[in-house]
Amino acid sequence: MHVLESASKLFTCIPVVHEVTAGIAAEYFNETTNSNGKKAFALVTAGPGLTNIVTAISGAYLEGRDLLVIGGQVKSQDLKSRGLRQNGIQEIDGISLVKSICKTTLQIATPLPGKIVKETILEGLRPKKGPVFLEFCLDAQAAQPLLEPIENTIVVTRSVSKKAIADVMDKVRESKRPVILIGGGVSRHFMSRNLAALEGLQIPLMTTWNGTDRIPSNSELYFGRPNTWGQRSSNILIQQADLVIAVGTRLGLQQTGFNWESFAPLGDVIQVELDEFELNKKSPKLAKKVQMDADDFLSELIKFGPKDDTNEWIEFCLMVRKIIPLSEEINTVRDGYINTYNFYLGLSMHLNNTDSIVPSSSGASETVAMQALNQISGNTVVTTKGLASMGYGLAGAIGCAFATGARVIHIEGDGGFAQNLQDFGTVVANELPIKTFILCNDGYASIRMTQKSYFNGHYLGCDVETGLMLPDWSTFFMAYGVTPITLDPADPFSPKVLNELRSSGPSVFLVPVDPEQTYFPKITSKVVEGGGMQSNPLHFMTPDLPEDIAKNVFKYIGTRGLNEQD
Repeated sequence: MHVLESASKLFTCIPVVHEVTAGIAAEYFNETTNSNGKKAFALVTAGPGLTNIVTAISGAYLEGRDLLVIGGQVKSQDLKSRGLRQNGIQEIDGISLVKSICKTTLQIATPLPGKIVKETILEGLRPKKGPVFLEFCLDAQAAQPLLEPIENTIVVTRSVSKKAIADVMDKVRESKRPVILIGGGVSRHFMSRNLAALEGLQIPLMTTWNGTDRIPSNSELYFGRPNTWGQRSSNILIQQADLVIAVGTRLGLQQTGFNWESFAPLGDVIQVELDEFELNKKSPKLAKKVQMDADDFLSELIKFGPKDDTNEWIEFCLMVRKIIPLSEEINTVRDGYINTYNFYLGLSMHLNNTDSIVPSSSGASETVAMQALNQISGNTVVTTKGLASMGYGLAGAIGCAFATGARVIHIEGDGGFAQNLQDFGTVVANELPIKTFILCNDGYASIRMTQKSYFNGHYLGCDVETGLMLPDWSTFFMAYGVTPITLDPADPFSPKVLNELRSSGPSVFLVPVDPEQTYFPKITSKVVEGGGMQSNPLHFMTPDLPEDIAKNVFKYIGTRGLNEQD
């Protein structure tokens, strides 16, 4: 309570209903404003205040994003002794609870020199970023501070290995089919200033999900987002590259596919990462590890100028992108519903270059966005795939709106929105320009699909008929004074919808989605001898391509996954 009193005199304080919203909003605020110096932090009470924000701390940790959480604690003399479960009121050992998902933690039981506290906070901003948790005992909050001058500068040293760059360029010169994969570790600020120079290398560019907004979809050298739930054309292309330079990405299993031994099977993989643990994990197999800052690496790489023998490879990439659609015909829907892929393609046509786009963090609202969204220059796209917790969308949109003051396009499934719907009041109270699209399929589509595919349609907890009750959305939103608009499947982006989309303040749009909507293409798995599961490599997504198309697009790897030319 003392920290809140002091903070209210020094900072802009935004009350939210639930602590997880505070954490997610602060993370997305910081991620959206990572080049202008503004920061947000979350302030929670002791006990349940901390346990409620653990999900947000976990998500920020997995994504490598900075998040400062300041939590209350009982008086120092009331802290439990060893062996006790609890002594003070609402006491829980916050440090032990979050230590494994923070870069650093600090309990302040007595006043500490400001430089110690500041150094702890700054640790979260140093590569590789991560959450910081400060736990303030009540009596330490109320005590007189230890006053001393504190320097307001932070110096981060970065090393540029000239030899590493030269070695990479040797690989580039030898390659015939190179690809540069841009991850979230490459800053938006760098890409906005250097995209033209990077394109000048004449090497096909791709992005991870966290790097989505680093390159606009209309860039001539942009070839999409490969992933286990990636764009089919992107997966096909990266798997036929003879050199993949992965910059600022951890190359997790979603990125390489669970069958990571088959990632980029025809070429070498070079990973540029700050985190040595990521470089030294078993997957994927790397030809070279480069431990350095992603922006610094690309700054050196672009100095080498264009590669002059990639025309044939680029033409092939353009052909593959052209003949494989982002919305495939297999995803048919019944009358009265909107195909989710077509929804995202339609929404893409009405984006502004100042928009922030928050496609939730799990389910169709995120995966279909990553397959079908066409981002434009200036967009900020923020999502959280590491934890993939439901309910991230609304809180993240709140953070983005406070960060930029510009329009936020927020897309979330009805089940995900229900996880954190209480903070729609925060949106209305602050008149935030958040345009919320709720994909209404009456429950949890991912659970429904899994139970249909693997358990013969034995459904449980996926809709109202199996025990899951969601609100009547019109009634819910009208309680906050907002009247939602239901999109017409015959004309989803009608003049009425577009007028509301361009209005100031919050708006809500209900998107009727077929509960039986399918989500293809995707990577499927099979049971192998011994009972284990084996996933297909990235380029073999379900359903199979028609034979004539497969023959064209699998030019180098072959329709059976082998290099048939060899």
